[in-house]
Amino acid sequence: MFTGIIERVGRVERLERSGESGRLVVSVYPEFDRAIELGESIAVNGTCLTVAAIETSSFVFDVLAETFDKTSLGELQSGGRVNLELALALGAPLGGHLVSGHVDETGRVLSVEQVDRDWKFRFSVSSALLPLLVMKGSIAIDGTSLTVAELHEDGFSVHIIPHTFSETLFSDYEVGRCVNLEADLLGKYVQRIMELGGGSIYRGDSAS
Repeated sequence: MFTGIIERVGRVERLERSGESGRLVVSVYPEFDRAIELGESIAVNGTCLTVAAIETSSFVFDVLAETFDKTSLGELQSGGRVNLELALALGAPLGGHLVSGHVDETGRVLSVEQVDRDWKFRFSVSSALLPLLVMKGSIAIDGTSLTVAELHEDGFSVHIIPHTFSETLFSDYEVGRCVNLEADLLGKYVQRIMELGGGSIYRGDSAS
């Protein structure tokens, strides 16, 4: 589990494809504040990956075909930058919102607009994911915890403060860029409960 507070922006050293799966190698500088062990989970652009090997100042991740299919990781290029976050430790501050690291789908940057000192970004989203977004609700974009500022028929907008712009990938975003999207986990549970009959399943109205 993660919080959507980006700790480092890493650099892609290489992406090795072998059939439908592959390996991703990411360098981190400055290094994380603590030693990283094999088997740990790190969110790479909001995608929960397991550290399979450790090289000098770099981490190696195995990437499944399903991950390439559902995320933007397959579009990464050597030298490109990625958002990184270590898994949440019990008792640590929850600065953003609960992020599972399981990407729902990818979207595209539709527009970028500077507003005074801040920036406004508009993203596309599918008709299936759009109902899970609410005004002032949470959304993870490439692993960054953000607040939905506006809803549109084909997507949503967020406002980015200077600190977030400079400390995450937002300073790299251009129109057309593919990003990973994860809707608020709580909204998914509510949607599922309502699909199964809502409160009736707790009143014992459904057949056992």
